[in-house]
Amino acid sequence: MGFADQRFNVNLSILFTELPLLERPAAAAAAGFTAVELWWPWVDSPTPERSELDALKKAIEDAGVQLTGLNFYAGRLPGPDRGALSIPGAESEKFRANIDVAADFAQSLGCKALNALYGNRVDGVDPAEQDALALENLVLAARAADRIGAILLVETLNRPESPRYPLVTAPAGAGIVDKVNEATGLGNARFLMDLYHLSMNGEDLPAVIEEYAARTGHVQIADNPGRGAPGTGSLPLEDLLDQLRKAGYDGWVGLEYKPGDRPSAEAFDWLPREARAAR
Repeated sequence: MGFADQRFNVNLSILFTELPLLERPAAAAAAGFTAVELWWPWVDSPTPERSELDALKKAIEDAGVQLTGLNFYAGRLPGPDRGALSIPGAESEKFRANIDVAADFAQSLGCKALNALYGNRVDGVDPAEQDALALENLVLAARAADRIGAILLVETLNRPESPRYPLVTAPAGAGIVDKVNEATGLGNARFLMDLYHLSMNGEDLPAVIEEYAARTGHVQIADNPGRGAPGTGSLPLEDLLDQLRKAGYDGWVGLEYKPGDRPSAEAFDWLPREARAAR
């Protein structure tokens, strides 16, 4: 086993960002990839004009790549205002307005995974109030995902880079997944296992995989330190992905790393071209 046995997609919100959004799907295809994922591309608008949605859909279809994952609206990523669904007022209202827009866009491209970022803690608001709002909104998101035959992903981030984000351990993220599934009865909420974020939190990654692989709906990787390509840091990513496969995970692995001071197309030397296309 090894990297060649995985199914990789490219996150076009962190790679190929030197290009305009509509040029990125074709660039990923030119680099040999057949699948992509995206954070919500319109950081200031949960409900962009139909023409913008249609243009992105056409760019993905024309490139011949598959959209395998999409974030709901979550503010500006990366950034201090990440997340929306647990923030009372305008941000959670934007999230709700985005739910069906994102789900319908995902459905139009056959995308089967929608990711909902929790939202930062807010000064002067009881964390219990935020958690109650988050569960309410995650239930709505899970139902929208179920409507299109998709799963809902819940992601943990890391405390050094996101000190106000409450989900910074695997147990915390998986616990929210369990609460959503209990509330909806749908069973379509899953844990998003981001090995970079978990490593930044100092977690025992083999133990996390052993404990949570069965509840994992998507995996994302970057090396640590630096959030660069595999091989630029010290994480044994090939071994960890092998462990995930042996534990029964056979889903997508999202490449969510920074290319460094080079064009994104040159940041895939670690992965043979023949291993980039989904099989």
